[in-house]
Amino acid sequence: MHEEPDRSAEDEEPEQRTDEEPEQRTDEEPEQRTDDQPDERTDEQPPRPTEDDSLLQELVAYLRENRTELREEWARRISEAELLGVMSDEEIFSEATEVYDNYVDALETGSIENLQTYARELSERIIPRGVETHEVLGIVLLLRDVLARSLFAKYEGDLELLNRILDSYEPAANRIAVTVGVSFVEERERVINEQQEAMRELSTPVLQLRDRLLILPIIGVLDSARARQLTEQLLGAIRDNRATVVVIDITGVATIDRTVANHLVQTVEASRLMGARTILTGLSSEIAQTLVDLDVDLGMMETVGDLQGGIEEAERLAGYRNADASDSDGTVAT
Repeated sequence: MHEEPDRSAEDEEPEQRTDEEPEQRTDEEPEQRTDDQPDERTDEQPPRPTEDDSLLQELVAYLRENRTELREEWARRISEAELLGVMSDEEIFSEATEVYDNYVDALETGSIENLQTYARELSERIIPRGVETHEVLGIVLLLRDVLARSLFAKYEGDLELLNRILDSYEPAANRIAVTVGVSFVEERERVINEQQEAMRELSTPVLQLRDRLLILPIIGVLDSARARQLTEQLLGAIRDNRATVVVIDITGVATIDRTVANHLVQTVEASRLMGARTILTGLSSEIAQTLVDLDVDLGMMETVGDLQGGIEEAERLAGYRNADASDSDGTVAT
């Protein structure tokens, strides 16, 4: 009789422990998750390779394994297309090797910085030799074609795998082609701008023939920007040399438009306001006819047929030739 209550008490104790144990675990588990979870996530941060990454790595391994054969084929295609004609076969093969290796590295890493640097250096070497933009774009597209044909040949038995590899390859290849093309164009524009600036400085020199007598020979295209620069240089030289006579020779100018013609008239007027008379020489028949057709006001311009005659007239106006000497030379005094 007394044992049954004791046993029921013993039966209740496990039930109480059973009720308490889940509550203790419930209280402890959130604390453990809160403390431990960030560390577990941090340890699991490195991304798992995707299928595209795996396919690109397989492609890169294939391109490295067949490097010699593929770059030789590429160099042969460049010669057949008559690209980079200013370079020897040895130079083409050397550059093709460098481009190929940088190309494969860019595919592997996804970074184009090294390729950009090499493309700029390549551009610096070949632009002064006369290589054109279409040639650079052509050789990059040829490499893309050579590699694509090689992939077709390798995976022709598994079209599904071939399509997946091409899906991974083509975006990267297009990005590389654009990178090389843009780098070349940017370098070419920089070189052209530097050359144009140098040409502008060299093609509009104001020369002093004698004391207070200047000559400005103009060669090449005379556009509005250059005409403004010409005026600035000339007026500065008139001021610095206290010139009284200026000869502007345009023998080397093929054509001019209304804007430039009017600018020449303004230059002559500005020179007059600074105390210098201006003589324009070397007008071709085409420019003379253009000036007439454009109805340009030539009243302020004094013209002489050629440079020699212009210099003689300038010397007379500056007092270096007397009137009798000028008449005997056949120059009409004014």
